[in-house]
Amino acid sequence: MTLDFGGAMPVALGIGLAAATGFRVFLPMLVMSAAAYSGHLPLGYNFAWLGTPSALIMLGVAAVAEILAYYIPGVDNLLDTLATPAAFVAGTVVTAAVITDLPPMLKWTTAVIAGGGVAGLTQSATALLRAKSTLFTGGMGNALLATGELGGSLLIALLALAAPVAALVIVIVFLWLAFRLVRHVTRRSDTSKG
Repeated sequence: MTLDFGGAMPVALGIGLAAATGFRVFLPMLVMSAAAYSGHLPLGYNFAWLGTPSALIMLGVAAVAEILAYYIPGVDNLLDTLATPAAFVAGTVVTAAVITDLPPMLKWTTAVIAGGGVAGLTQSATALLRAKSTLFTGGMGNALLATGELGGSLLIALLALAAPVAALVIVIVFLWLAFRLVRHVTRRSDTSKG
């Protein structure tokens, strides 16, 4: 059975997958690759390579390496620096890959602005949370944050495939909560200094 998304659903699917790349760059691409390889997710012609065994293996290795690296103190903060532009690119790619029924100009505009944009926002929010966690817990809370990001990435990627609009709602709620938390922590640290 192939997922059949009509109308705006491919855009919602792409944006949901893009948001998941903001948590972990390679895991949502692995999920998408597995769905395409198994015949459950149609990809655009130029992105058929994502559904090949080679892509599945490459993305699997990259996802495992990325997941493990986020549990190494110091490396996690370095990865956030590298992951921000990588998430933008990955978000653009996954969005463009699943939008199969729009003209190329509209497809790529949507992929760059919506897909890359939401991936960048999600990655920025998680990087900001990790920076605050490192500052306030000396890095001790970062493993918990890494686990939450891993779970969030997998949940959003799978939910985007099953219910794209629900995935978007969860992403919006997460971003709202993350920015409120960062604002609260920042205000709290400013009042304790003054």
